[in-house]
Amino acid sequence: MPSTYSQDLKLELMATGENAGTWGTKTNTNLNLIQQAIAGYQEIDVASADVALAMSNASISNARNMVLKFTGTLTANRTVTLPNSIEKFYVIVDGTTHGAYTLTFKTVSGTGFTCVQGKSHFCYSDGTNVNLISGAQLANITLDAVLDNGNVSDGTINVSNITVSVATTTNTISASGAITGGTSLTINDNITSTTGDITATAGDVSDAKGEIRLVPLLSVSSRTLAVTDHGKVISATSTITVPPSVFSAGQTVTIYNNSVSNISISRGSGVTMYWAQTGADANRTLAQRGVATILCVGSNTFVITGGTLT
Repeated sequence: MPSTYSQDLKLELMATGENAGTWGTKTNTNLNLIQQAIAGYQEIDVASADVALAMSNASISNARNMVLKFTGTLTANRTVTLPNSIEKFYVIVDGTTHGAYTLTFKTVSGTGFTCVQGKSHFCYSDGTNVNLISGAQLANITLDAVLDNGNVSDGTINVSNITVSVATTTNTISASGAITGGTSLTINDNITSTTGDITATAGDVSDAKGEIRLVPLLSVSSRTLAVTDHGKVISATSTITVPPSVFSAGQTVTIYNNSVSNISISRGSGVTMYWAQTGADANRTLAQRGVATILCVGSNTFVITGGTLT
């Protein structure tokens, strides 16, 4: 009975009683083929034509390598094909220059994937198609392990440019380039762009208080203001108190008198509140349906302004 060859790596499967005196040579050949399959590296120029990889019986073949690097400057769309029926894992390195063209890796009769210039790709052939293994498919990987410049905190992304194509929620984003939100981008903590722009081409940019073009509204009866009131409109029906040691310079709160009678805006102990109209420091009265804005200008020092204040 003559030798046969394995389905995937084309190793010679020697039959009992065959190849007398040559088993050592043939076994060494098989070992070299296995070595190529698990450690082989080959660069293949794909610039000028499509390439059909080969997997030949019992001989070194380019399709058997573990790592394949495609090279050259593409002059048209190029396809590299793997023989049908081979089941094997590959690392594909796209070392080509694409220009306006694409490079595809697939089986002869099945499907595959489009390579990304300058990137490495994990993939496997299941005998019918070539399947790309992307980062989104890998289990138990933190954000830091995926991003080249990942911070020690898994909630932080440090990259050159960020494009959001679906609704996204995160803690902190730091970008040296542009941050673009295609739908909505929600930041729970900080967003920083050191040199570029922050742009929402469609949808909203939101922070912990909501969409940034909206002024959050809080309805209360009486209230002692809290630091969380910064940037909000407080709709009140009774006394508002400005407390000490709560606000920082630059923070503001707007008060709306949502009643049919006057309400008081009072200073807490140690608080100075100057009226912008006269410069006097005193408690103020806000007339019915009136609006006043309180601006912190220093430690426990505020300026209040509004057309219906007395």
